[in-house]
Amino acid sequence: MVATQERKVTSLFPTRSNEISLFNTVLYIFFAGFKSSKSQKLTKAQKETWQQEEEERRLREEEEAQLQAEKEEQQRLEREIKEKELEGLELKDLERREDELNELRHLLENNHAAVIKWKTDAVEKAKWERYMHCGSIPDPAVQQEINTYISLWRDDPEVNITPVLKQCNLALQLIEELEGLLRDVTDPQEGQKCQEALVHLLELTHSKHLLTTEEILKRASANIDTETGNMQTVVKDDNITLCLWANLKKNPRFKGLNFEDAGLGFNLPKQLAVSNVAVRILHTRYDHLSLLARMAHLRIRTPSHRSLTGGEEVPADIEVPEQVETEADGEVKEDNETLQQSLDEEVQSIQGLDGRKSAASLQSGRNSEQPVEGRGSQIQTQMEALSAEGDLTSPPVQLTTMDHDEHVQVVDLMQYTPLGGVFYYDTFHLPPQAHQVNGWEIRQLLYKGLQVFPYPTEKSDLDENEALTCPPVGVTVTLPDSVVFLETPQVAHWDAAVKQWRMDGITDVSYEEAEARISFNMDSFHAFVLMQDTYANLPFQSWELRPLGQDSALFTINGALIDLSITIQGHQCMLQSEQEKGLCHLIGKWMSGPVLQRAMLNAGINIFVNEYTDKYVSTCGKDPLTEHAAYEQMALFASACAFSWSKWNAKCGDEHLVMQVCEHHSPDPVPKDSWILYLLDAQRNRRLEITEKSEAFSPDHHPGSEFHSTFIHMLQDNMSDEGKASTRASSYQFVDTVQSLLCATRPLMYS
Repeated sequence: MVATQERKVTSLFPTRSNEISLFNTVLYIFFAGFKSSKSQKLTKAQKETWQQEEEERRLREEEEAQLQAEKEEQQRLEREIKEKELEGLELKDLERREDELNELRHLLENNHAAVIKWKTDAVEKAKWERYMHCGSIPDPAVQQEINTYISLWRDDPEVNITPVLKQCNLALQLIEELEGLLRDVTDPQEGQKCQEALVHLLELTHSKHLLTTEEILKRASANIDTETGNMQTVVKDDNITLCLWANLKKNPRFKGLNFEDAGLGFNLPKQLAVSNVAVRILHTRYDHLSLLARMAHLRIRTPSHRSLTGGEEVPADIEVPEQVETEADGEVKEDNETLQQSLDEEVQSIQGLDGRKSAASLQSGRNSEQPVEGRGSQIQTQMEALSAEGDLTSPPVQLTTMDHDEHVQVVDLMQYTPLGGVFYYDTFHLPPQAHQVNGWEIRQLLYKGLQVFPYPTEKSDLDENEALTCPPVGVTVTLPDSVVFLETPQVAHWDAAVKQWRMDGITDVSYEEAEARISFNMDSFHAFVLMQDTYANLPFQSWELRPLGQDSALFTINGALIDLSITIQGHQCMLQSEQEKGLCHLIGKWMSGPVLQRAMLNAGINIFVNEYTDKYVSTCGKDPLTEHAAYEQMALFASACAFSWSKWNAKCGDEHLVMQVCEHHSPDPVPKDSWILYLLDAQRNRRLEITEKSEAFSPDHHPGSEFHSTFIHMLQDNMSDEGKASTRASSYQFVDTVQSLLCATRPLMYS
């Protein structure tokens, strides 16, 4: 009963939590009412201010909208004015287009006709001088003469080194002339005859080297070195260096020998140090083995005036097989039937070349057959000019692939270039030596010629319990002084089985840059070569072509690894560079453009491009027709205008070219504030409003300037009468040389 009453009493009064909740509710109602009352009072007090602010905001928005409308209207009017101005300029350009194109065509055709006559006269003069000379040197173009020369030399019993080397030098001269004929041959039958003669001369030259080597080794015992007890000798001329060592003492402690005068050395393992062997290192400053390796890229060029890839200035492009790889593979001579079969197979490949064109040439053909709308007149005119000169790029090309083991990694001779010639590293059985008996010389005669000493030794030659241990053989080479290696040289050895250069099997490579010496080991005796990345100096960092006077200009290229300049005077060129080592035989000497290009390539300085360059070098990707037209017109005005690289050329699109140009009549450098930017395409040319220092590219033309269908007429708008007269007085030889150099280097594409 008591408990029930307590519960009733508790329910009559709220708990502590209920009291707090009720209190909070009352406070919320009180302050809400207070706030509402105060808010109503503030809104009424600021009503007029608020209305005024709203009115000002509305007026401001209306004013901004009006200004924006006026601005858009102004921009529209400016656009319309600009469009009308452009329409007027385009109409004016269209009206004079035909006259400008005809004038350009006339200049190009006149120069081309003069160049063709000059070159034809030079060829005829050379033929006449050869005929009047009546010397013993045969004419490679006359099949009967070259065949007679080969037959007589093959039957010549002379084996003494001095007269034989003279004959070999004459053969090398004939080989170069045959290569020149092959560059221009178009008839497959004529190409076959030249190729046969070339192959026979190559094989005969190397067989003569072997005969002279054998003759020296037969008399090794008569030329013993008193200090070592062995025979060592060095023979040099302009084209070869022959180093011979005969192991007469067979000292097991012998490690190797350095031919100090030749800059060559070798190391031998103990097996060979105690064997009856002779070691030969024959350094030929020419490379005939690579001809065989390049059979995978066989080509014949038809005669052409020039091309974007260098055209006729490029070294010999006809690749022929040769039979000298047997020297490095253990065979002294090949069977005549094998030689003939190899030659016949190559001739069949040549006969299939007709009608093919390079990728660049095909691209140009597409541009001419299907011109972009609005470009017709300009492209047709350029194509007409090109058709009068020859193909735009390299003519018929056929690529054939040799069959070889897919696991064998061979050197890509498009990516790497052999430099400094070939080093034939061989070991032979030492021929029997003569013995003096009672005043008589007794010698065992062998009719097999020099026999290669096999190394590594075959397992069959060893006892079953004897381990096969054949350490590698070492070589030390001082880099040739007529070659520039921009990077550490790569070493490749000849593999006769696949007829290619290979970089495997070469170990312990040590390069001493200060001494220009490289040492390495090989698993066996091979012919080897030093190589360099063909495009190590590409792309160009910048370039400039500026006049030095009438018919004189300086072409400067800042390459990726080396800077150089070429002075052009008439049809002669002269190389200049701060890099003198390896280029002393070239720097400061005048020579024709094609001769200088071949000499630079052989020296390891490559600034020239071909149809394969874009596979290995990043480019701007320009239309080849527009690019070629630019080079043609730059050459016409090279006596009065300076041309230079522009950073905007890489940002203006594939169909456009941008370069800096200014009129210049002094041999001094061009002032930096004198350059003007020009935009070129297939349809028209214009002067740009932007400068080299602008923040972004814009194709807008310079105020007050006009459009022209040709580059030369565009330039004439800002040229003096003196400059115009200078361009008209330019020699056709100078124009041809400048254009050939620009087409060979393609600075607008590869910079």
